[in-house]
Amino acid sequence: MPHDALVITPTYNEKENLPKLVQRVLSLPVKVDMLIVDDNSPDGTGKLADELSAKHPEIHVMHRKVKNGLGRAYCDGFLWALERDYEFIMEMDGDFSHNPDDIPRFLEAAEEADLVLGTRYKNGIRVINWPLSRLILSMGAGMYVRMITGLPISDPTGGYKCFRRRALESLDINAIKSNGYSFQIELTHKIWRQGMRIAEVPIVFADREHGCSKMSGHIVWEAIWMVWRLLFQHGLRRWPKKRVEAAGSKADSAAKENKTAGEKQEKKDRS
Repeated sequence: MPHDALVITPTYNEKENLPKLVQRVLSLPVKVDMLIVDDNSPDGTGKLADELSAKHPEIHVMHRKVKNGLGRAYCDGFLWALERDYEFIMEMDGDFSHNPDDIPRFLEAAEEADLVLGTRYKNGIRVINWPLSRLILSMGAGMYVRMITGLPISDPTGGYKCFRRRALESLDINAIKSNGYSFQIELTHKIWRQGMRIAEVPIVFADREHGCSKMSGHIVWEAIWMVWRLLFQHGLRRWPKKRVEAAGSKADSAAKENKTAGEKQEKKDRS
């Protein structure tokens, strides 16, 4: 099990959740560091993060002056991680919708993959406390992404992820401007279309325990247009353009499996 892992958690008004979240991460059976990226939260989340960092050397804090979106928060965190020696770099929400206890499973799966995605929908639906309208929106978005881009992922809008260092190094992180759903779709598509190996880990997604959701109509529309942009960026291809050496010697077969899985999923979506 790796010991060079970093969990990046963007925060905005997460003062109620942060102490419990940090404690859960620190109590895991695997050693991980945590980077809290705070967008100048008016409720004092940033100050609390500094206090936690002073007590625990595993906790690091990045302060951003303004609220600039989830995507940019993660990108700033990625650049911070790549300046250091982390091999496994994770995204995790700060509201307990992502269960920290799943982190060891992500790290284990990442030993044989370039990107590991937490999936709410593979082999069943595992979402708690969402209204039906939100569930339909999320599942419909996944179907939309698969049908247009060919991306063979059951939950492309999910935000619980683990990247291998080489996957992030393959991206021009400063050129990524999207946020929300579209940010998650864009990252996964750009890694997949290089032929890198993607694994999915089933998770249970629970709606946030405290605070307010950051979902907005702008986030939805941004994702709708991003899917078409990715398709044209990839030359209208709906499969990986080239093969690269991903995890171990199985990259080529993994890319073929991705394409086959995408074709099967497309048939299922249309039926």
